[in-house]
Amino acid sequence: MDKFPLTTKGFAKLKAELENLKTVERPNVIQAIATAREHGDLSENAEYHAAREQQSFIEGRIKELEAVTSRAQVIDPTTMSGDTVKFGATVTIVDEETDNEETYQIVGEHESDMESGKLSISAPVARALIGKTKGDSVTVKTPKGIRNYEILKVEYK
Repeated sequence: MDKFPLTTKGFAKLKAELENLKTVERPNVIQAIATAREHGDLSENAEYHAAREQQSFIEGRIKELEAVTSRAQVIDPTTMSGDTVKFGATVTIVDEETDNEETYQIVGEHESDMESGKLSISAPVARALIGKTKGDSVTVKTPKGIRNYEILKVEYK
């Protein structure tokens, strides 16, 4: 069985979502199904079908989260240090052509969120950065073409 790398914060977030689905969302949808059943003919009951669809989604997400959390390899970035980029590192890079600076934390696939600066370890930029150090230049093949970045800062927080 493969392990999924997750940061401690990412693991806690997934566990909280799982707990919410089990203790709040699941009982709510069961109640919605029971209420919709009371309305009679199920074949033409839109409320019933919507509630059943929601139940299916919730049960699927619960199974997914249980699988991920049971196989998680939790890594605490605050216990790490150094100038080498590893999983959990917060890396500031600059595009050598446009001088745009960006900061990303390299995280597991199940906790990535580009809007909040969390870059999946399987993303092309993250794969190119792993093992490099502050001051190194990396060339990355992205969907927008070849990009060159310089690593400005590596932090573990």
